[in-house]
Amino acid sequence: MQKYLFRNIQVVNEGKISRMDVLVSGERIERIDPNITVKSQCTEIDGERLHLFPGVIDDQVHFREPGLTHKGNIFTESRAAVAGGVTSFMEMPNTIPNALNIELLEDKYRIASGSSFTNYSFFMGVSNSNADEALKVNKHKEDICGIKIFMGSSTGNMLVDNHATLNRMFSESEVLIATHCEDERIVKRNYETLRAQKQNLEPSDHPIIRDDEACFESSLTAIQFAKKYNSRLHILHISTEKELVLFGNMLPLEQKRITSEVCVHHLHFTSEDYANLGYRIKCNPAIKAPHNKEALWKALLDDRLDIIATDHAPHLLSEKEPPYEHAHAGLPLVQHALSLMLYYHKQGYISLEKIAEKMSHAVATCFQVKERGFIREGYYADLAVVDLNKPYTVKPENTLYKCGWSPLQGMVFPSSVTHTMINGQIIYENGEVRASHCGQRLRFNRP
Repeated sequence: MQKYLFRNIQVVNEGKISRMDVLVSGERIERIDPNITVKSQCTEIDGERLHLFPGVIDDQVHFREPGLTHKGNIFTESRAAVAGGVTSFMEMPNTIPNALNIELLEDKYRIASGSSFTNYSFFMGVSNSNADEALKVNKHKEDICGIKIFMGSSTGNMLVDNHATLNRMFSESEVLIATHCEDERIVKRNYETLRAQKQNLEPSDHPIIRDDEACFESSLTAIQFAKKYNSRLHILHISTEKELVLFGNMLPLEQKRITSEVCVHHLHFTSEDYANLGYRIKCNPAIKAPHNKEALWKALLDDRLDIIATDHAPHLLSEKEPPYEHAHAGLPLVQHALSLMLYYHKQGYISLEKIAEKMSHAVATCFQVKERGFIREGYYADLAVVDLNKPYTVKPENTLYKCGWSPLQGMVFPSSVTHTMINGQIIYENGEVRASHCGQRLRFNRP
């Protein structure tokens, strides 16, 4: 049985930082102690100048397989993920075909079982007409992360705007409901108004079309359904200050029935960046005015926002070109999310402990992930090692997404992920992804 010993490393876990030895035996963390002696053969990693984080769990990615593999696939995007300290992902159903029944969903699990470097789970999709099939997830509560409802149209044709369908899903689902919230009527109205005024739309028009009101009204509708039926609701990628009044921080996370997520691009970019980056930062919901970024950071730190994710969505650069209607929405980010948050740590925005909480602990708690998301004895050894003082620059040659580009290209990060361990195996080490994959299907502790 392979053993690893992280010697004298700063462990960032559950609200504190402690210098410890961490012994990994097989797939699991065997022991955490200030001084561990191992008599059997063991690979030691000197942690003197390093920090050990629980591996990042990204609850929202689009890895594009099946059907859109010219953009990315589970192999390529999970490979990029491990280079960024991500050890588990939850993937969205708007692939081709859309994952709208158990058979199609299980096809994705089969693909991942043979190709994913990281642990994985997949959301069941909901359409206006598949409620019976979507609710079959109730029988798979232990091994499917949840159901996904697009309450606003985005990539793919999965808009759910039938209130009878919504009513049934919120009243009968026994698993977490994740929602993309943008009011389609408001988005269409804004688009038609602006299109009548301008011959050519520009990147900076995107947050005018997909504006604050569209996000707020849709999030409010989802919350009203959830409160009516006491549903377990998780609203993805909050992007506006206006929506923040809908969320609270009075309860501990494990007691919340309504939770929320913020994505790294909404914490980093603002509408001012359209001038330089154009459609490269077009995404749904849109990146908006600077005051929203400031409000999102405040809400993240006071726990109105519960989770940090990426909404990783690779497109070819040729697919991000004008005109407005052609430019695809979405950014490739999964490789760089942890590094970006470490950048903001250096800027004084967020503590290391809070990064571990929002990118690992809170995701595991929110989704009731079994035996992952924390550095605990007996838990799976999903770990990320960070050198806070080893800078690197984002370049095409070190960007591993299949699409080959990053909206962060040229940015110098002050810190680096040096190792990523998944299920007790070191998959990434000092800039190299090892030629193996060992991801497992995530399991969930649901009654």
